[in-house]
Amino acid sequence: MSSTVATATELWLRSLADAWEARDPDAAAALFTDDATYSTHPFAPPRRGRAAIRAYWAGEVAGQRGIAVRFGAPVSSGDRVVAEWWATMRDESADPPASTLAGIVVLRFAADGRCSELREYWMGSFGATLEPQAGWGR
Repeated sequence: MSSTVATATELWLRSLADAWEARDPDAAAALFTDDATYSTHPFAPPRRGRAAIRAYWAGEVAGQRGIAVRFGAPVSSGDRVVAEWWATMRDESADPPASTLAGIVVLRFAADGRCSELREYWMGSFGATLEPQAGWGR
């Protein structure tokens, strides 16, 4: 990955993390093309278009509080970028309220720097906010 592409990807990932931490579905949706696809489950159809992505984000972040998100160093192959992510949060409507989510995101970008395709795979540990293991994100 060229240093320019790496820097642009890292800035995009930081912007997504900032949108999540701020619980801002408009900021998250602005990172995607008008016709982007966003898949959070390998056996379900992806959300299609910026409006659907915004609606998904609005629902997901509504109850979350104290969100902390980090991304590992992105890795690219051809037109795809992959990065690990780690998030901790609280949701007082959930039982238990504390959770840690860890996942992988696979991205494709349009020429203008917005994301045209996002696929993520993640797991959760519910009941505690945990730190990543040594070597995570490299």
